[in-house]
Amino acid sequence: MKNIKIEGSSLDMVVDSMGKSELLSSLKKNALTQCANRAELYQYDANEIVFRENDPSDSFFIIIRGEAGIMHDHQSSEGMMELGRIKPVSVMGEIGLLLNEPRSATICALEETMMLKLDKNLFDYMFKNIPDFGPAISRNLGKRVRQLSTQIQLPEYGKNEPPPTPEVIHMLPIDFIIRHRVLPLQMEGNVLCIGFVNDPTSIVINSVRRFTASMELKMVHIDHSYFDEVMRDQAGVKGWDEPSEEPEIDETTAYHVSSPRLDPLLKRMVGEGASDLHLSAGHVPRWRIDGEIMNIKGTKKLEQNDALELLEPVMDELSKKDFSDNNDADFGYTLPGSGRFRVNLFRDYRGVGAVFRLIPSKILTFEQLNLPPAIKSFCELSKGLIAVTGPTGSGKSTTLAAMVNYINKTRPVHIITMEDPIEFIHNSDKALVNQREMRRHSNSYSASMKAALREDPDIVLIGELRDYDTISLAVELANTGHLVFGTLHTNTAISTVSRIVDSFPSEQQNQIRAGLGDSLKGVVAQNLCKVIGGGRIAALEVLVVNRAVANLIREAKPQQILSTMQTGKAAGNCLLNDDLERLVREKKIDREEAIDKAVDKDDLITQLDALRVPAMKSK
Repeated sequence: MKNIKIEGSSLDMVVDSMGKSELLSSLKKNALTQCANRAELYQYDANEIVFRENDPSDSFFIIIRGEAGIMHDHQSSEGMMELGRIKPVSVMGEIGLLLNEPRSATICALEETMMLKLDKNLFDYMFKNIPDFGPAISRNLGKRVRQLSTQIQLPEYGKNEPPPTPEVIHMLPIDFIIRHRVLPLQMEGNVLCIGFVNDPTSIVINSVRRFTASMELKMVHIDHSYFDEVMRDQAGVKGWDEPSEEPEIDETTAYHVSSPRLDPLLKRMVGEGASDLHLSAGHVPRWRIDGEIMNIKGTKKLEQNDALELLEPVMDELSKKDFSDNNDADFGYTLPGSGRFRVNLFRDYRGVGAVFRLIPSKILTFEQLNLPPAIKSFCELSKGLIAVTGPTGSGKSTTLAAMVNYINKTRPVHIITMEDPIEFIHNSDKALVNQREMRRHSNSYSASMKAALREDPDIVLIGELRDYDTISLAVELANTGHLVFGTLHTNTAISTVSRIVDSFPSEQQNQIRAGLGDSLKGVVAQNLCKVIGGGRIAALEVLVVNRAVANLIREAKPQQILSTMQTGKAAGNCLLNDDLERLVREKKIDREEAIDKAVDKDDLITQLDALRVPAMKSK
């Protein structure tokens, strides 16, 4: 902290900021100057504490430049956890000074921040000597009361309701729960009842929606004491430390090591509700929140090898060798209490970079994802190939995880997954589940798939059908009595059939058409759409392969599959445009978003032009 003399340009800057503050905006310039000449101006460095929770309220502050964080000192965060941010010309501490109450929170500078400090003596002086000051502060307090009284209040959650189970609580990462004091309470089908201690912001609600995919939210208010009681008694957490029910993860897929510099940043990422963390040489760290990339306040620009140094403590020898040989490495990292991350390490012309994708800690069910019955029926087959397709980031992994989870809980079978890297962790339930990570537990998808024939599987999940070898082996597995799930990067069911056939040399395409006609049982093509009001929901195209579709595949007539899907909706077939139209009709997405995600845009525009959208029914 450094004291700065208020004179010349600094005096003008201080007076200008005071005049823009809500508390003092009605005061004239000479009154503001009179106050500024009796105040103290301080410069705080990044991460420097301005005052602490429970300190006496002997002054109040106006932020002149920079940004400060409202912090909570809690043992579960291994340090200070950020609860909110205070921008320039904001006033803090005046209520505590008026009421003579201790500080209600800790304030920390997030970057180099300049603050004007007005102590109790100056506060008293302003009341006595500046006639307009008393009425100004009264109006300010009155305005706050009016704002609060006009806010739409969330309904209160009944205190006699049963407490949430640990399974429901862990629908959200524990760091996010503590950071935002938001608590999953009850889950019924696709509806999650979620309680907020504080009025939720749009960013918090959108983050909750992202964590819970396409579930519908029922939002209620809970008080501080209820939140504290549940966290203490129901979360299975000593002093809210970390969840007791972490997935049982093999040491080869989750490294029981830590990175002192990286882990706090990942905890902060989860707490803020970010989906991705980007570390790039020559840039300050950034993360993606609600679909937007933004700088992380209070962080410094990374040097050439900073990302590598952050990651080296959590990399095993294989990952280090991959990076050394190929300048790229993919692996998973689990941070207990926060979640699991898919990591990509790479080089660019500035140096080393890395991207962390947060994998949801909870595997959602069919009901919670609102998936159609046809997808559940695919999971009940004894053999065949099921392709789940869509662009990167379309939710394929989430859908596949729900499918494997359903089989795991309902069928006494042997499931083998082949992934790069392992994302969702499945603990064996009714089924036996083995999960293999490419280059860690097997040299390649091809090698792993060939070995699977000797490992007595009933069901095989292949992370990506990426080439001729993997596709031909997947078809072979499906035709030898196994149920095979695989992913491709295609946009529609029909293009998936063409993509599989086109991956083979022309002289082999008739043969693969015959094999595919026998083995392909279904295709799920999906894309994520922005929900009105925040969050995302999947739009699906589902192809259920019957005898007629199988014949069209063998006869190289994939375009005729469209008419079969249109007439076979009772069997579970659904065209992407029909699902997009449904989402518009139900007012979950808007017209522009539907058209943007459509492949046949002209056809969808015709459908939407003829659409008569009914009023949204309250639930």
